[in-house]
Amino acid sequence: MFSIILSGGPVMIPICLCAVLATVIIIERLMFFASVKKGERDLLPRIKASIDKGHYDEAAAICDTVESPVARLMKTGISYRDYGEPEIKEAVTNQANREIPRLERYLSSLGTIANISTLLGLFGTVTGNIQAFGVLGNMGTMGNPAVLAAAIAEALVTTAAGLIVSIPAIVFYNYFIAEVNRMVTEMESSVSDLVILLAAGKKKA
Repeated sequence: MFSIILSGGPVMIPICLCAVLATVIIIERLMFFASVKKGERDLLPRIKASIDKGHYDEAAAICDTVESPVARLMKTGISYRDYGEPEIKEAVTNQANREIPRLERYLSSLGTIANISTLLGLFGTVTGNIQAFGVLGNMGTMGNPAVLAAAIAEALVTTAAGLIVSIPAIVFYNYFIAEVNRMVTEMESSVSDLVILLAAGKKKA
């Protein structure tokens, strides 16, 4: 395996670096989204139960136990419960705008890696073919078979390596973007649900 990587030439160094970075980002984001989903599973019912009882401090404390964007939105809304509905919505919307960059963290880097890996593979193909044609030009029609084979191997290995890095990066990038869009939709829905809960709590009070 290591010999195959070496046969790809110097271009394999940045491709391998891209592979390492993409792997780290993918693992980090998978763990992040998994933890968010786990924390939000029963968040709204617990908060609703506390607000129905008028225990707003308890509801805020529940939000503190969950590390997720929706929990922070809920806590913001609860802290603004004494204000009017427009003010609550504005405060929660502002918090949502601060949460979106956290959801999209490293995704632009992952998308860049996906594109760069393909281009690096193409670059290796070009340099390998240049070497191959150089061998043919310097040594006649057949050239030196060993040198010619090494040049062709460089072209093929870098192409394959670039695609091996790029394809999973693209797949996970699109998956994470879909997760971000889903969570943004959930946050918008949670804002509406929270405003209704707080309005109902005020009427009971």
